[in-house]
Amino acid sequence: MRRDPQRQRQVILIALTALLAADAALAFYSWKLASPAQAQQELKVLTRNRDLLRADVKRTQDIREKIPAIQQECDAFEQSFFPERGGYSSIDSELGSLAAKSGLQLESTNFHPEPLKDRHMSTVGIQTVVSGRYEGVVRFLNGLQRSKNVYVIERLTAAPEQRQGVKDLVRVTISITTYFRDA
Repeated sequence: MRRDPQRQRQVILIALTALLAADAALAFYSWKLASPAQAQQELKVLTRNRDLLRADVKRTQDIREKIPAIQQECDAFEQSFFPERGGYSSIDSELGSLAAKSGLQLESTNFHPEPLKDRHMSTVGIQTVVSGRYEGVVRFLNGLQRSKNVYVIERLTAAPEQRQGVKDLVRVTISITTYFRDA
């Protein structure tokens, strides 16, 4: 079987034309990618991303350097809590003193301790009942707020109280949370 030279020539020309078209398309694409505007835009984006990453690394290093000081502050804060041994009487005494200064009668105080796992501390729920004038209750709550000890007021329940010959009295049940450190 003999090859047709005319046919071979046409196949070669078609293949060569296809290669030249592909080469032209790749040259155009390469030229588009290398255009100065696009390259400048990409450079700006990459530079901004690099600067953001550097800022993140700097913040992380700053935080890492501050961790020991923060840990010391946390330890000092935890040491400011009453020790479990003797803490109940100290709180009872402080609540009684605040009630007396506020012109209130401290009727009862109940404690409900609950240990905190892995913290060497206990959370202590305190239920106390005071009675007296509204202004005294406000002074009592302000005294709790200004105390050097940590008291979290969880709930207040107020009800009018009747005493013979005395008007405008209120009876307030206060739920407080505080913390003790282990002895």
